[in-house]
Amino acid sequence: MSRIGKKPVPVPAGVTATVDGQKVVAKGPKGELFFVANDEVTVKLENNEVVVTPVDASKDARAKWGMARTMISNIFTGVKDGYERKLEIHGVGYRATLQGRNLQLALGFSHDVVYQPPEGVSIACPKPTEITLTGIDKQVLGQVAAEIRGYRGPEPYKGKGVKYAGERIVRKEGKKK
Repeated sequence: MSRIGKKPVPVPAGVTATVDGQKVVAKGPKGELFFVANDEVTVKLENNEVVVTPVDASKDARAKWGMARTMISNIFTGVKDGYERKLEIHGVGYRATLQGRNLQLALGFSHDVVYQPPEGVSIACPKPTEITLTGIDKQVLGQVAAEIRGYRGPEPYKGKGVKYAGERIVRKEGKKK
């Protein structure tokens, strides 16, 4: 039994939810998102709560049960409050600036990297070594953060590169004489 899947998802105040078959649509102050559940689970709206149940007791249905409940919870949080992801840049000469909506990164290459974010994701640079990403879709926001980090991930010897805020980089010992 899924401990997460058993809990119903309460619809937050200020958010309207509609369930049409396998599709759950959430509208809130930040925008509108939807999630289409797999056919292995059923989704119902009861007493201002979304209830997810598996179709049968198969291993596949039980595996998708908790994931569907979490995805529905994430879209409710996204349209109500939104999500934020922070990245930090470490290294001499490494910095980030905004060019309109695009992010320009100086990461030690012979050229600056220009990243164009997808719709629904906004980028801010409060400091040259800090990037703040905001949006309502948790999956898209995580993908954007991973793409920016992928340009120059943190290396284990000096810790230079782009890393998530709060990420701990396991450092290696350098060469010995």
